[in-house]
Amino acid sequence: MTDEEKDQRGRPGLPRLALGALSGALAGFAALAAAELVAAGVRPQSAPVVVVGGASIDATPAAVKDWAIRHFGTDDKLVLQLGILAVLTVSALALGVLAVRFRRLGAAGTLLFGAVGAMAALDRPDSAGPTDSLPSVAGAVAGALLLYALAGRLTAPARSTARQTGSVSEEAAGGPPASEAWDRRGFVLAAASAATASAVAGAAGRSLNGSSGRDAATSREKVVLPLPGSPARPVPKRAGLRVEGISPFVTPNQDFYRVDTALVVPKVDASGWRMRIHGKGVRRPATYSFVDLLRRELIERDITLTCVSNEVGGPYVGNARWIGVRLADLLAECGVKPPSRGGRADQLVARSVDGMTIGSPVEDLMDGRDAMLALGMNGEPLPFEHGFPVRMVVPGLYGFVSACKWIEDIELTTFDSYDPYWVKRGWARRAPIRTESRIDTPKPFARPRTGTVMVAGVAWAQHRGIDKVEVRIDDGPWREAHLAAEYTRDTWRQWSIPWQATTGGHTLTVRATDRTGTVQTDRRTRTIPDGAGGWHSVVVTVD
Repeated sequence: MTDEEKDQRGRPGLPRLALGALSGALAGFAALAAAELVAAGVRPQSAPVVVVGGASIDATPAAVKDWAIRHFGTDDKLVLQLGILAVLTVSALALGVLAVRFRRLGAAGTLLFGAVGAMAALDRPDSAGPTDSLPSVAGAVAGALLLYALAGRLTAPARSTARQTGSVSEEAAGGPPASEAWDRRGFVLAAASAATASAVAGAAGRSLNGSSGRDAATSREKVVLPLPGSPARPVPKRAGLRVEGISPFVTPNQDFYRVDTALVVPKVDASGWRMRIHGKGVRRPATYSFVDLLRRELIERDITLTCVSNEVGGPYVGNARWIGVRLADLLAECGVKPPSRGGRADQLVARSVDGMTIGSPVEDLMDGRDAMLALGMNGEPLPFEHGFPVRMVVPGLYGFVSACKWIEDIELTTFDSYDPYWVKRGWARRAPIRTESRIDTPKPFARPRTGTVMVAGVAWAQHRGIDKVEVRIDDGPWREAHLAAEYTRDTWRQWSIPWQATTGGHTLTVRATDRTGTVQTDRRTRTIPDGAGGWHSVVVTVD
């Protein structure tokens, strides 16, 4: 026999390599299922995909995050999770192929992935300690053991009656060589058993993880929001224009934008929720329960929120009716003073249950604006996606410096001594919302007919108010649009203008002027570090 023939006989054939890849996939599935089951006993946020996904978000450059939000919107987290699963799948397939020839090396590779997950779990801002690493470790061990066992079935010789009775071997009789005589029956049984057990474990883990949020859901269902001591005045009819395609004055909860870093929406039980106020200049630290806040005088206000990741003309802006506790009152009770009155702290750092930190200027929070700890949104308790049980709402500031959801801690400090999450990643420390406007109708690349076409949209400059909106057709003169009635300076304003459309392509452009006289800039800027700038334009073709 030649050396080449010996080498070929020592290599696994393509069928076994394919089955090796299948073994890797089954081992990966078993690892995730076991991790899911163990996470149910620890906490859902400790699952490997969640902790690795969170670590990936934290390590992603701000520009890339901004690109993901711009292109995938609120589906950015789903895309990230699918990407992680795709990488894990390809890696599992490769490890399975490797294990056909090198069983221990393939199993060791699986354990390496578990180590990565464990380190990510321990490094998370909301880590509960060493127990958070257990799901990744348990999953890796389960996956490694299964891969080692299945690879063994692919290399172990099949036991046949012929061999046991001393008959001529398959190879001598012209059958497959010894290197290809593996335990087919044993492999099929082991693979089927592993797949079934993994499916059961995964389903059980998912069910148990879901049940952990049922108590939170029950606590939300039991919440009855009291009548506010300071109710919002009715919205005048003239605040809403009857133009088809324009954004409604109040954004329904299900349509309100959501931009955050939480791969798993925290489900917090209101009955066990607590929030602490402490830090520099806090003479009387205090801890509040959800019931404590409900028993206080509540305010009700319509406030428009805007995400700093909102591109010019983008969708990440919405208006809702919020009900909550005035934040300045709580701070004053704790002995906090703004810097203008001798206060020692100029930054309030809000911490979420998922470890997010958001810094807000103390001066802005205590200057008389309706900054609040919100408990309700549009007449109901906060939805989980929007921060139940309690979140911050501050008119006039972008969300990344004000809108902490699932809040559980407030620390008073200084901008010089602490950088919150987004500041560490290149965003500004202070970020008042820019004066902006948007064309809602007609949509980009629409094909309206000649004649009168209503051009309409919204404009916002929270805590300053909108004074004027102007529209330009192509390179023509600016024409002042009709403004809906102003509700408050903290809400957006609808606007409209009739346009006598003529055949051909046209560019429609809008700009706004706020009540300080500041005109919306035409200079295009990125969202980083403190919000996008520029005029919004749409191109249409008139038939």
